[in-house]
Amino acid sequence: MQTTVTITPRGVITLPAPLRKELGLKGNDLLIAETTSEGLLLRPAVTLPIEIYTAEREREFDAAETELAQVLAKKNKR
Repeated sequence: MQTTVTITPRGVITLPAPLRKELGLKGNDLLIAETTSEGLLLRPAVTLPIEIYTAEREREFDAAETELAQVLAKKNKR
């Protein structure tokens, strides 16, 4: 699909609804903008959530691993 978009004085671009629908884009999705030899390329950005573990969360993991080890040890004795 090819369409014309307008850039506002603040640099905002609105992608027409049919284009967003075709690409599966919705509000607040992130796009990567890059220049190519043919011009401007916009493509969806992949974002992955990260979790920073607190000491308490690490203790929870340790406890779960200890519990799993005990369950597996009992299972292997059978």
